[in-house]
Amino acid sequence: MKHGGALWVPDVPMLRDEPLAKYTAARIGGAADWLYIARGAESSATDALIRVITAAWREGLPVRVLGGGANVLVSDAGVRGLVIIDRIAQMTISGGAVTVSGGYGLTVLAHRLAGAGLSGFEWAVSVPGTVGGAVVNNAGAHQRDMAANVRQVRLIDADSGEYTMTLDALAYGYRISSLKARADRRFLVLSADLVFAHDDPAAIQARMDQHIAYRKRTQPPGASLGSIFKNPPGDYAGRLIEACGLKGVAIGGAQVSPVHANFFINRGGAATAGEYDALIRHVQHRVHAQTGVLLEPEIERVGEWPEET
Repeated sequence: MKHGGALWVPDVPMLRDEPLAKYTAARIGGAADWLYIARGAESSATDALIRVITAAWREGLPVRVLGGGANVLVSDAGVRGLVIIDRIAQMTISGGAVTVSGGYGLTVLAHRLAGAGLSGFEWAVSVPGTVGGAVVNNAGAHQRDMAANVRQVRLIDADSGEYTMTLDALAYGYRISSLKARADRRFLVLSADLVFAHDDPAAIQARMDQHIAYRKRTQPPGASLGSIFKNPPGDYAGRLIEACGLKGVAIGGAQVSPVHANFFINRGGAATAGEYDALIRHVQHRVHAQTGVLLEPEIERVGEWPEET
């Protein structure tokens, strides 16, 4: 599998020592040992993706799937092993049932469904990321989430091969699933079977326009990680952070957004992952000290990080 000093799968191009900043929503991250970008709408694209990930697992290499690069903080030291960017865009519609690939972008999917007169995914019109990541994290907005639409998910697993998980097996909760709870991460979401209701496309578009306007009004533009913390029961992380006087606080290039306190922005594109991580811990500590609430991160640290002291 190793060929000429690089990870090698026949007829599949890969990048070596590729910086990940341009592949993440926050524009932050060191280099991956190997990077594979899966793209296309044909079945051959999925076949190539399966060949790459199974070959890496067979060789004992760690594998990380980034999808759209949202909700992850990639270390400045980078990621060892293989990183996969899944951008495979496949979709079939039959009545209100939709099968969509894990690499399909959420925003694009929301518009496609609206055009087909399928309602129930309007919430995702301004949400970064892909179907695969949304399935794992139970992504959501505007009081809706993936759990309302998912019926089953097709996966490939390092130990079990390809198989299907039902909605019950996914054990969805607020921004959590049985997949997200897995420490090994030795799986990949290939596709998801979703279900939607029929509605007038104009009415669906009107609701999406409202969501887009709300996002522009309440969330900062530019590079960010998305929501940093989960909302604690009965409250909002952004309200708690603002109440503690932390809006606008910065460490290096990472800043608590002056627009929405649960968004941390990459000022001028100059922030490092270390600065982001330090700001997250600072805000978490201050909020806990002043309110007694320990905020739980919604984002995930990826890659090599120094030992905590």
